[in-house]
Parts: sequence; C-alpha cells; structure tokens
Amino acid sequence: MTDCSNLSDKIDWQAQAVVQSARLHPYIPGKPIEQLLREKGISTAVKLASNENPYGVPPKAVAAMQKAATQAHRYPDGNCSKLRKALATFHQVNENTLVLGNGSNEVLELIIRTFAGAGDDVVFSQRGFIVYALAAQAAGANPVAVAEADGLTHDLQAMAAAVNECTKLVCIANPNNPTGTMHDTASLQAFLDQLPRQVIVLLDEAYYEFVSDILGDTVHVLQHPGLIISRTFSKAYGLAGLRLGYAVMAPEIASLVNRFREPFNVNLLAQEAALAALDDQSWVMQHVQLMNEQRAVLEKALQQRGVLGGVSCGNFVLLKHEAAKELTEWLESRGVIPRPLAPYGMPDVLRISVGLDSENEVFLKTLDAFLVAVAA
Repeated sequence: MTDCSNLSDKIDWQAQAVVQSARLHPYIPGKPIEQLLREKGISTAVKLASNENPYGVPPKAVAAMQKAATQAHRYPDGNCSKLRKALATFHQVNENTLVLGNGSNEVLELIIRTFAGAGDDVVFSQRGFIVYALAAQAAGANPVAVAEADGLTHDLQAMAAAVNECTKLVCIANPNNPTGTMHDTASLQAFLDQLPRQVIVLLDEAYYEFVSDILGDTVHVLQHPGLIISRTFSKAYGLAGLRLGYAVMAPEIASLVNRFREPFNVNLLAQEAALAALDDQSWVMQHVQLMNEQRAVLEKALQQRGVLGGVSCGNFVLLKHEAAKELTEWLESRGVIPRPLAPYGMPDVLRISVGLDSENEVFLKTLDAFLVAVAA
C-alpha cells in the first residue's frame, strides 16, 4: 500500500500550478451590465460588447422553455436526440455527423483537444477568434498565429504556407470575430485544395446567418476530408444565455470528438429552445435583416465621424480611434459597454455590437460628446 501521508512534502504543487498556468490565459467575456452598474454607480446601461441578438428570444423558444421547465428535475437527453434529428434534417446530413456542445466554444475546444497535443501545431489567423489560441495552449499544442492580409482579412495563402508535418488543425472564422472580415466560398475551397487530406480544418461560422445569402450552403458546397463547420445559437437565434453550439463533420471525426464530450453537456432548456428556434426561421431571418440594416446605419455614422475601423460582415462594427482606451472609460462611465480589442493586438479599436435603434442612438450621442471633448 502506498503511503501518501507526506506527499505534499515531496511535491511543490503550487510551483507546478504556477508553471502550468503561466502558459494559459482565461477568455475574458464582455463586461456584464450588472458589473458596470456596480463599478460606476449608475442605474442604467447599454451593453454593446458581446454581439448578442438585441431583439430577444424567439417567441416559440420562450414557449418551449416554459413547457420544459416543469421537467427540470430530470436529466436532459444526453444525446440531444430530438435536436440532433432536427439539425440533421435542417442541414440535410446524417445525424452521426453532428457534435453538440455547451456553446460553440465548447465544441471548438473539444475538437482541438481531440486532435492536437504536445508537439502539434494549430494554425489560425493572428486576429482570429482568441479561443483558438487559448484552446491550443490548454491542449499543450503549439499555437501558430499567421499575420493578416491587408484589410484585417485572413491571409489564406500565408496560412496554407504555415502548414507542415506538425500541423494537426487549421482554424478559420468566417465571418471573422473580431474583425468582421469574410472570404467567399471560392476562396475557401481554393485554400482547402492546398491542404493535406489529414489536416483538420475548423471553419467557425458563428456569424453565418448574417451572410448566408452570400456564402450559400457551405455545409454541402465546401469539400475537404477533414472539414468541420461549426455554428451557434448564440447570435442570430438569440439564445446566448442558454449556451448551445454544434458542428457538422465526417462521421468518423464526430465519433472521435464525441468521446471527449461530457455527458449531459447540453441542458434541457437549451435543447428545447433550440429545437423551437430552429423551427422559427422567419423570426430569425427577419431579425438578421434588421441587424444587418442597423449595422449599415452604424457604419455610415462612424464613417461620417472619421472613426470607422473597417467594414464588417457580422452583427457588430469596428470603431478606430487613437484614444480608444480613454473612449472606453468615457462610454462605460456613461452607461455604454463596448468591447476593447487590445487583447487582439488592436489597442486603438473598439468592437461595437449592433443594438436596438434606441441603444445605437445612446451610443452615438455618447461618442459625439467624447469627440467634442477631445477636440476642445
């Protein structure tokens, strides 16, 4: 029998934890409204930091959650059978091609953890979604960040050139968060054609619905043996608070990823709400159109003020100002929460989510006051 009584004397657990954690940095989400109210001592605030759907939850999803709430004392279906079947029908794919998760973040992390480990490379764009780097580091893999091309777009040629015998995964966000840039399907397919067949390609389409009319049916158009396409219910579908994402991939890949998935990782209310929201496409696409229209209004307003940071294809805009740090403090002190992009190496850029008309108006009035103040 092993004597573990004095194990703590032999191993410096704190030192081990410090060494391990030094490589990792937690994902920092947009600041919650409640936190800002406490910090600034104000009574109201507008959150434009997390690219949520400002129009709320689809009515059918609300009704489905209310009905399902009476069964919350039971464990959810660990296989998400009804939702899986509905998604398979929606995408015209087999059910065994789907992996569902607690938000698309979990799905992305599951995929990276499944295929990448010590000594493996994970390639992504330098200003791609920051979770790719964090998940690669957590898996012990080597994050390979490739600089963007002009206009903050993924440099697909440079990314292809970065792939070598150590590369296990390539991650692409399209449209990209946080830069809002996008590649068309022809460019993506040309990129895929350059890659070895064994390389996994994670195509993150969290903002797909905002450009679906441009990209078309990527699930069936794009071809590569290791292609994985991920989607989310957090943006266009208005279910960010429930955390539900999924990905479509080859059955043999899905089988491997599902082995890493925790049991019951998608809760009961999320499953029922997503099932109802998926069946409410008219509501979803109506509000996608509204968000796209409001994005155009915001971009025009920022351009007129000389602070537009680039054209976006998501439900957010980019604001560029040399005093972005001071602007962030100004906005927050007056009840507007932006998303600073300093963690992405863009200290002079703020990402502003598309809000309701009234929320966008509050933001622009507060911005105007700042611009007048710094010009004085």
